[in-house]
Amino acid sequence: MTAEGERWLPPPDMSLGRRAWLRQNLFNSWWSSVVTVALGALLLWATVRIGAWAISEARWGVVTANLRLFLVGLYPADQVWRVWLGLTGLSVLGGVAAAVYRGGAVRTLAFWLAASQVLLAGLAAVSELGLVAALALLLNVGATWAAWAAARRLPIAGRALAAAWLVYLVLALILLAGVGGPLPVVGTNVWGGLLLTFLLAVAGIILSFPIGVLLALGRRSDLPAVRVFSTAFIEVVRGVPLVTILFMAAIMLPLFLPGEIRVEHVIRATAGITLFSAAYVAENVRGGLQAIPSGQYEAAHAIGLNAVQTNLHIILPQALRSVIPANVGLFISLLKDTTLVTIGAGLLEILGIGRAVLAQPEWFGAQMEVYLFIAAVFFVLSYTLSQASYRLEAALGVGKR
Repeated sequence: MTAEGERWLPPPDMSLGRRAWLRQNLFNSWWSSVVTVALGALLLWATVRIGAWAISEARWGVVTANLRLFLVGLYPADQVWRVWLGLTGLSVLGGVAAAVYRGGAVRTLAFWLAASQVLLAGLAAVSELGLVAALALLLNVGATWAAWAAARRLPIAGRALAAAWLVYLVLALILLAGVGGPLPVVGTNVWGGLLLTFLLAVAGIILSFPIGVLLALGRRSDLPAVRVFSTAFIEVVRGVPLVTILFMAAIMLPLFLPGEIRVEHVIRATAGITLFSAAYVAENVRGGLQAIPSGQYEAAHAIGLNAVQTNLHIILPQALRSVIPANVGLFISLLKDTTLVTIGAGLLEILGIGRAVLAQPEWFGAQMEVYLFIAAVFFVLSYTLSQASYRLEAALGVGKR
């Protein structure tokens, strides 16, 4: 302690300077220095070679000339404004959510949504879509930040925003599918590209999470029928690959339906992805439930809470908080697994569109460019989810007591 009347000194600065950090982590011995220099030279050589190929040899026209196909598939060109309008609603609600919830995870999602549209605007400007599409995307970016700035000054309740999201999801699906009249019906068989990938991933994540939680609770239920059904479902689904489930949904499901009932391929694929993901969510949540000490249950019962109240208010919040990393990793895998619908359901999501483009004679030999573009798209989406997960974990103190 300091003497009376003296000011408290700040804690010592334990951070390392740049030179000290380099010396400690990269050049702390002769062997470490050799490895650092060798890897640095290898990375520099690879960067120069890849950069030279990308600038002087790559045929990026395969992307710019087919950008509309990569983004919306065979969606009618005169109705693409509906996709843009749905994206505008997503941008506005994303900006409002970033202001209302004030969490790092939501702000990260809103930031990357805006940044992705800036990148797409740059591609659109040099593609067949032209400056009008680029300007429309940039207007969405402006709408995101305008909504964020306005929502910071307005008293918007979290429940009202959640209700707005539910209404938006319904209206967006109606807008994309159409109802006739001024909104012509657009069959889901022409939905494709990034639009279909995004819809399958979002639907799978939103629908599989509550189903997975219910299955996890059912597997720990005291009712034998519920426990046996939940356990059987989880083990059977986890015992087969996703492509098998997609094949069953596309080929076998119609055999069990009356002849006059026809289920769209997109709905079948969504159902297969949802059920597959729900089984894995259930196991993740079950692990979180098992990590809760029995004293938590005893304390809840001691204050008069019944089983439903105990799970809803005491157990589930702690269990779900502890399995955030596992579930986000699962959802990232789900996003990438949407590429299997091309094989299992015959749908042309972004990878299927890429393969169809490469089948055109003028683009033979452009595999590297197409697959690099698709890889970049998936990297941006996966990186966004992972960064949002880190922010959410930090906000909830996952891994800390």
